[in-house]
Amino acid sequence: MTCQFFRALRGLVFLVLAATASVAGVSLVAPAHAQEPGLRGGTLRVAILADMTNFDPQQFSAVNFHLIKNLYDSLIEYTPEGEAVPSLATAWQIAPDNQSVRVTLRDDVSFASGAKLTSADVAATLAKAADPGRGKNVYATMSIVTNWTTPDDRTIVIHFKAPAPQRQITDLLQFTMPIEAAGIASVETVPAGTGAYMLDSRAVGQGLRLRANPHYWRQGQPVTEAVDFTIFSDDVSASAALESDAVDIIYGSSARSAVRLQDVGYQVLRGPGPLVQVFRINSTRAPFTNPSFRQAFNYLMDREGMLRVGYAGLGEVAALPWAPASPAFDATYADEFAYNLDKAKELLAASGLTPAEQSDWKMLVGGDDEPTIVVSQILQSALAEVGIDIELDILQGAEYTEALLAGDFDATFGAVGNVQKFPSRVATNSIYRVVNNPVLKDPHPHPDYVAAIERVNTTSDPAEVKAAYDNLNRVLVTDAFAIPTNSYDTGLIVASPRVGGLALDIDNLFVARMAGFQ
Repeated sequence: MTCQFFRALRGLVFLVLAATASVAGVSLVAPAHAQEPGLRGGTLRVAILADMTNFDPQQFSAVNFHLIKNLYDSLIEYTPEGEAVPSLATAWQIAPDNQSVRVTLRDDVSFASGAKLTSADVAATLAKAADPGRGKNVYATMSIVTNWTTPDDRTIVIHFKAPAPQRQITDLLQFTMPIEAAGIASVETVPAGTGAYMLDSRAVGQGLRLRANPHYWRQGQPVTEAVDFTIFSDDVSASAALESDAVDIIYGSSARSAVRLQDVGYQVLRGPGPLVQVFRINSTRAPFTNPSFRQAFNYLMDREGMLRVGYAGLGEVAALPWAPASPAFDATYADEFAYNLDKAKELLAASGLTPAEQSDWKMLVGGDDEPTIVVSQILQSALAEVGIDIELDILQGAEYTEALLAGDFDATFGAVGNVQKFPSRVATNSIYRVVNNPVLKDPHPHPDYVAAIERVNTTSDPAEVKAAYDNLNRVLVTDAFAIPTNSYDTGLIVASPRVGGLALDIDNLFVARMAGFQ
């Protein structure tokens, strides 16, 4: 049955290739930097494809991305290019020894409750984040922090365990979204932020409504009086709702739907915070214990084809796990490690493995994700070209997730995030963890990689930072236990041409406060 399935899929792939051959010409809306003049208010109707988990901004889950930056603000923000800019903080002064940062808060900010934002609220938020039982996704980012003080209501000084690189410090500030101290205990069910909107009502499994925060501090924002989020069961039904004018925006559209809808006049917005698809290799299992065999996969990835077929061309080819906003981004690697079967064959020969040994493994595939199936099939075809014949082990739902999280596989494709932030943040992804790695286990089998991450984490001298990033990049392609192929969009927006002021933040979170009707 598996062979029949992939023979059928191979035909589908070539049909999709033909249908998406002109995707490179798609025009896309850039994330908004400033408010568009002349936009009208009203109610913004947004289609989403999954229900939220809770209202805690430290629950940084993709299913909450439509809410977080509408209910909360960060201390600072990043531009799409990765430049730190003020938000709730008007200034942040990093000490000469990089062991502390002094943050100055705005004096005109109130929470949705009407209470004034003070440094005590920021301190309470940091205390929650630093608690392993309450900090959720922000807890790991707090690992560099030792303590903090509040000299006055507008100032908080955060102290670090050791000199911290500038980008690591600004990542922490951008990830810190103050929660009203009085609301922390109930924040999962009752939002307690300074954001442009506040909760009006929620119907579990159906959607929710936000209304404008009358206390909001940004002048002239939000533009719309309300935002209605409606949950749709799938991308097809959400697209139909947009085309029938039942909604104004889809947040989280698939790439293929976005391309189709753009072709008939809808706007498409891609943010600066994509995911990167990565071929994850269990280098503790033969034949992947052989370095030359692993390195051959740098050249076996038809990245252009994978991007075009799997993701309708929306993304970038990638040989490193970084988005362009990352300070470690280096576009030259995509050229150096472009698809090249001759170079792959040289490394396979250098491995000394027999053809039978090279084919003695299976590729785990998540059967619920069409793009992952497609890129797995493309790699399977490339492997066949160099004499490696492998099976695809297709698992569905919980069975696949269990195998992935347990690291019970030879190799598989899986996306990684945090690719636009401080480079060592990549180690929050399971395959890149330096300790407690579910795939590679402890002790880590690639000490050069562990040392490269440590060097990035401990290099604060600007004159030495780039060399630390360059070293990490070279180690990644040499150790070759994770082979990136392409970036793709999370939080992709498709919108009616009547809507202006669309924006996504650095993490591709939906920002509605500047959106309105033309």
